[in-house]
Amino acid sequence: MMGLGDISWSSRKQSIVTLSTTEAKFVGAAACVGQAIWMRKVLEEIHFKQNGSTTIYCDSSSAIRLSKNVIQHGRSKHIDVKFHFLRDLTKDGVIDLIFCRSDNQLADVFTKSLKLASFLKFRKLLGVCTSETNS
Repeated sequence: MMGLGDISWSSRKQSIVTLSTTEAKFVGAAACVGQAIWMRKVLEEIHFKQNGSTTIYCDSSSAIRLSKNVIQHGRSKHIDVKFHFLRDLTKDGVIDLIFCRSDNQLADVFTKSLKLASFLKFRKLLGVCTSETNS
């Protein structure tokens, strides 16, 4: 999101098999960070340079800890090296991974079946309205 508007989202199966939920969330966060860095560079090209870090919301506190703690080698050595750039970006302050509870994860409206109350909440947060609301 930029300001109050959606500018980009993506949903697809991961191209690798992960051994744990933490690894799956870490790989997903790394993919998201790749897109965020690309967007920062595009915006910089049109003279809209971002000051400070880009905030990425993640619903896995384990994946966030893994991105901030390079000491956890024993538990993370099986994760492909190409995903560890996330650690460097977090350490350098380019990216700020923030915990977001699953029931507040706006992207879930695109990727999961939700209870009606959650669906309506997320739809409203996205600014989507029904045809009945427009008439």
